[in-house]
Amino acid sequence: DMIRKIIQIDEGKCNGCGLCVDACHEGAIGLVDGKARLLRDDYCDGLGDCLPACPADAIAFVEREAVAYDEAAVLAAQAAKAAEVGAAVPAAVAGCPGSRLRNLFREAAPADEVSDAPEASIESAVSTELRQWPVQIKLVSVSAPYFAGADLLIAADCTAYAYGDFHRTFMRGKVVLVGCPKLDEGDYTEKLSAIVAANDLKSVTVVRMEVPCCGGIERAAVKAVEASGKPVPCQIVTLSLDGRILDR
Repeated sequence: DMIRKIIQIDEGKCNGCGLCVDACHEGAIGLVDGKARLLRDDYCDGLGDCLPACPADAIAFVEREAVAYDEAAVLAAQAAKAAEVGAAVPAAVAGCPGSRLRNLFREAAPADEVSDAPEASIESAVSTELRQWPVQIKLVSVSAPYFAGADLLIAADCTAYAYGDFHRTFMRGKVVLVGCPKLDEGDYTEKLSAIVAANDLKSVTVVRMEVPCCGGIERAAVKAVEASGKPVPCQIVTLSLDGRILDR
């Protein structure tokens, strides 16, 4: 072992987006339980390609005792990975595709172009209103560019299943975040507070079910807006189990 420069990941700041995993061509970083982690010291070359890729400022350089960078081991691992997936050249280790930040741009077809013919696709008749990815509160980056000037929809997981026209009624024109306070570990307050504080949101709409456990997502959103001190309108919509809007 030797004292050398190597990366250190603050798991408390990490949002699990996986961008650093993509940026690390040596495969030193991986996602473990939704957080980025340095898997092998000998795969980290100390050059820090991962640092600018991190939107949460969760990666820094430190000097500590670590094994030397082993280029031969890295090349061997890349070759093994390429052989496993049938690639012609060594492939960079990829992060979780479900966590990668992306904008989803779609143009709705004009009404007069939607055909009634049997061969017309369902997609042409009923379009998704989702415009960004990821949507899970735990996975989204606080500094994602799509938050700028956005109308934010925070929805409990079950709401889209309970309300048949959820996309057109609630999602249209909004950035969407979803979660379930009963199933997800921890509280959403800190993450939502960071999102509201760091971005100029136009409005926040919370859609929840009538069941008591959904109160957690409502409380977290209200606290986040209050803590920001910003005059962001916040609307709460409650749905019944049979899909009716109880109040808004």
